[in-house]
Amino acid sequence: MEFEPLNMENEVIEFDMGLTDDAVDIEHPVDEDDHEMLESSTGRELYISEADMNLEPYEGMEFESEEAAKAFYNSYARRVGFSTRVSMSRRSRRDGAIIQRSFVCAKEGFRSEKDRPGSDGKVKRPRAVTRVGCKAMLVVKIQESGKWVVSGFEKEHNHELVPPDKVHCLRSHRHVSGSAKSLIDTLQGAGIGPSGIMSVLIKEYGGITNVGFTERDCRNYMRSSRQRTLGGDTQILLDYLKHMHAQNPAFFYAIQGDEDQCLSNIFWADPKARSNYTYFGDTVTFDTTYRSNRYRLPYAPFTGVNHHGQPVLFGCALLVNESEASFVWLFKTWLTAMSGRAPVSITTDHDRVIRSAVTQVFPETRHRFCKWHIFKEGQEKLSHVYLEHPTFEAEFHKCVNLAESIEEFESCWMSLIDRYNLREHDWLQAIFNARRQWVPVYLRDTFFAEMSIAQRNDSMNSYFDGYVNASTTLQLLIKQYEKALESRYEKEVKADYDTMNTAPVLKTPSPMEKQAAELYTKKLFMKFQEELVETLTFMATKMEDDGLMTTYRVAKFGEDHKSYIVRLNVLEMKATCSCQMFEFSGLLCRHILTVFRVTNVLTLPSHYILKRWTRNAKSGVILEERASDLLNSRESITVRYNNLRQEALKYVDEGVKNIEIYNVAMGALQEAAKKVAFAKKNGGKFLLVNGTNREDGVTDGSQGHWVSGQPQTQDEKDKKIQQLSRELDRSNHKCEVYRANLLAVLKDIEEQKLQLSVKVQNVKLGMKE
Repeated sequence: MEFEPLNMENEVIEFDMGLTDDAVDIEHPVDEDDHEMLESSTGRELYISEADMNLEPYEGMEFESEEAAKAFYNSYARRVGFSTRVSMSRRSRRDGAIIQRSFVCAKEGFRSEKDRPGSDGKVKRPRAVTRVGCKAMLVVKIQESGKWVVSGFEKEHNHELVPPDKVHCLRSHRHVSGSAKSLIDTLQGAGIGPSGIMSVLIKEYGGITNVGFTERDCRNYMRSSRQRTLGGDTQILLDYLKHMHAQNPAFFYAIQGDEDQCLSNIFWADPKARSNYTYFGDTVTFDTTYRSNRYRLPYAPFTGVNHHGQPVLFGCALLVNESEASFVWLFKTWLTAMSGRAPVSITTDHDRVIRSAVTQVFPETRHRFCKWHIFKEGQEKLSHVYLEHPTFEAEFHKCVNLAESIEEFESCWMSLIDRYNLREHDWLQAIFNARRQWVPVYLRDTFFAEMSIAQRNDSMNSYFDGYVNASTTLQLLIKQYEKALESRYEKEVKADYDTMNTAPVLKTPSPMEKQAAELYTKKLFMKFQEELVETLTFMATKMEDDGLMTTYRVAKFGEDHKSYIVRLNVLEMKATCSCQMFEFSGLLCRHILTVFRVTNVLTLPSHYILKRWTRNAKSGVILEERASDLLNSRESITVRYNNLRQEALKYVDEGVKNIEIYNVAMGALQEAAKKVAFAKKNGGKFLLVNGTNREDGVTDGSQGHWVSGQPQTQDEKDKKIQQLSRELDRSNHKCEVYRANLLAVLKDIEEQKLQLSVKVQNVKLGMKE
């Protein structure tokens, strides 16, 4: 074989083997973009003999193929502590065959500036500098014999090399082997997620350095595996979502494609889920551990808690890709479907990727890891400890659940791990560092809709229990999803029925108990009643009184060593307790109720009655969000927003039915827009002439509220002000009367609606019998 002279006649082509200018620093895999692992160009795994593994490259060294040379240099790089890539090739002009390859250190050269604004005006995310002009390289040329020989070797690097325990993070040394793929497929088929699979692989291979790839690579392989398994079944789900949206435009769905334009993730929320969120969207649970379906995909529902303490759905997602970017997309999409109103708190799995996405999308939302899932994870991570020390698990749970203060928890924790010699245990160290996101004592100041600090928050995984299993296809998943919704709705109606038709048995003569029985749902009243009855076994001792705030020490009879501090503002009738039960659950604790009892507070102050726990929680009377606001003729921004949004949606729902109604609705909205703009221009006021809006600022001498043009005298202005003041007083009085009447009518309508629901339930029960 003849070749053209290399210096002049051959074309030089530079290309990058996966580490492009857009890649993230391979030294920091936590921030790395999703890329597939590299294999040989033939798709085969290449192995290096034990004899060659310990050799250092030298000029004249021969290889059977270019791939063998690359594999040897990469093996050498792993042993030394750097990553490699292909930098330059030379091709023969005669037949285009590659005649020379240059393998370089991944830090060779310098990255071009990529942080300038693009064509869309946006600045790309700044990335760490990974190329520092390193000269280390290996050059090989093909010989007439067909073998490849080393023609150049530069050993020295201008940067620090990576230690052996970190080398598995370098890009060129990360590869999912055939045996690892088989194990991943098996574990994925058993419903185990990426973190669990990596734990098994680390144990199987004797350490993370022997696994040969990172958790992100595992996620990427699982994603591609899922896409192959799904095949055309996703079209069934997409057709269903399109059909539901066509039937009702309020049905929301969205689809995310990945970088290869393949189906990646799907989210949907029906109108009832979106409506539920307006009533119960203060706390949300997002669960990705529900993998009981044929494809082992995370079927991730967003759920909450309704006024009966039952799980309620806020939307669902089917995740093919579990990358950070996917979770960011999903959370932003869900937030859009929920009208952009973020929850007060959110509970998720204990997952680093999810935590990062939550921080980005919900910066003001309190993020909690599911305690039950951490305990479940502990059964695996601490299995040897549980086996060797049978009492450890109970002590571990007690330490987490029963600590009354941060100091008590941390002291108990240190004592526990020292007693069992576990201070160096990696998993225990990790969850202790994250304690503020899962240990109850750190979370009591935030609302999570739980009835007690120690409650097991396992409702994360219960909404679809009994409806989806290991053989569920996407087609069957749709049917089971609808069955689950119907079943949950029936249970809610049944709870409404029980609340309306079952009179609770009062256990005290307290007017407060009677008041609560009339306000709360049955389940919530039973919890409140439990707290109220317990006050009979507590006593409150006044500790301090400065005239504005009175401090009490509250303790059970005979248990003075276990006391709680309650501070009461008598003028505002507001109290706080060191147990923070009201902040956490929305129900008053026995300690505050004890202070109310000894200070003769006979009924619950209105600010301690959360509407979300009452019988009228789902009332359409959004104006009644705060009764005190109505009495004071002040509406909050949230109330005004909800009122306007509800009225506007009426035009949308009716306006899409046909073109005639659409034109009328559009005309009405455009006319309203003009009036709003005019009112905004004039300080929120309209010109009213004989009861008619005028937008030109001119009157004809009739009874106009204001006139532009000829200036008035001071006396005329004073008379006009007095006249307007009297009219304003009359209008305010009428407004109060109208509001009171409207509230009474709407409450009556709500009662009738509940009674109708009860009748429907009776009919259903009769038909079943």
